[in-house]
Amino acid sequence: MSDSLPLAAAAAEPPSAQPPVAVRAAMRRPLRFLVSWWPWRCWAYAGGGFLIGYPVLVVLGLLVGLGVVLAVAGIGLLLLLCAVVAGVPLGALERWRLRCVEPVHVADPHASLAGAGPAAWLRTRLRERATWREFGYAALLGPAFGAAGFLVIALVAFSLILVATPVTVWAIAPDHVMLIPGRPVSGPLEGLGGTAAGLAGLVVAAYAGALLAWAQVATVRRLLGPREEADRVLELTRSRVRLVEAFEAERRRIERDLHDGAQQQLVALSMTLGLAELELRGLPQAAEAAALVARGRGEAKVALEQLRDLVRGIHPQVLTDHGLAAAVTEVALRHPVPVTVDLDLPRLPEPVEITAYFTVTEALANAAKHSGASRIAVAGRVEGDRLTLSVTDDGRGGADPGAGAGLAGLADRVAMLKGRLVVSSPVGGPTELRVEVPCSG
Repeated sequence: MSDSLPLAAAAAEPPSAQPPVAVRAAMRRPLRFLVSWWPWRCWAYAGGGFLIGYPVLVVLGLLVGLGVVLAVAGIGLLLLLCAVVAGVPLGALERWRLRCVEPVHVADPHASLAGAGPAAWLRTRLRERATWREFGYAALLGPAFGAAGFLVIALVAFSLILVATPVTVWAIAPDHVMLIPGRPVSGPLEGLGGTAAGLAGLVVAAYAGALLAWAQVATVRRLLGPREEADRVLELTRSRVRLVEAFEAERRRIERDLHDGAQQQLVALSMTLGLAELELRGLPQAAEAAALVARGRGEAKVALEQLRDLVRGIHPQVLTDHGLAAAVTEVALRHPVPVTVDLDLPRLPEPVEITAYFTVTEALANAAKHSGASRIAVAGRVEGDRLTLSVTDDGRGGADPGAGAGLAGLADRVAMLKGRLVVSSPVGGPTELRVEVPCSG
């Protein structure tokens, strides 16, 4: 079976909810809303959507259409890529234009690529979900918001014409203005009916423009801004990093306390027992006591060796001094199952070396306890900017990565460095544990 261990969940507070849309809050006070600048701002925003949306729709249609037609000529893919990334500058424009009706700035969801070349920029943008959401918004802007904006602006224009009916009748076109088909308006006073209808139309247009702005603000936040899920994942990752760093600092403290405290006391105890043994050997009547002291000295030596193994397992000094390859080789020499080590590695960042080391030692321990293997192979290379490690044994297989917490904890460590851990263990063997970790640490 093959399984990629999942990331472990960590407790974190959820990101704050989106702030309320400003135009929605303004609409809750109808009279104040109608006499404020809000209707004009909404109309300007709706008109801008109409003026931008349809040219964008035409450009996207041409790029996609020509891309499909010219696909056989080899340049169709380039045109399709241009259509996709065309949403990136449009998204920036729409986030800037949103300030007309929304004081809360919508952040750029893209990763910063300062100093990156065109190829790196294009490759990164195509991998980002935000780019595809912007492409979807670009396709939606013309047919949906552009058309709705045109209707709102047309209603505003018609309502303003009706409001000006008395002036039109008196100064511009007497006997040619008709509010009712077939019946010209006789004078300015009769044109006041048109003014009333125009004012009612402006009220309707004000709320229609506000509702359109409200819907577009929500859409821009949803499609053109950073996702709450991304913020949540980032906070979970940061909390996991903090937990792992705190755990590593605690490991170092325990190692230092054991090395400088208990280990030195056991050494002193062993030396004291050795001196006592020498003194007692010269006394014939103390032969039994000398034997007990010698036994105690032997037990102290065993305890000292066990303590040294424990300290070495917490964080081996050879890993700090000489790197991952030397530390794994030292573990292999002490392993009960023959281990072949093939590691051609430079010095790597400390988090990468620590994670790789404990992954290998955990895999070797599992192979010795459960697999019944007769030999184990450890191999590792740096390919590009990634460290790739594999631990393979010829045991019985059938390992279940989800059965225990050991491999799950290692998977959490690897995931913290944006790597992955994969276990392949079919029944009958062989079992392979593979780790891929970015070398940046």
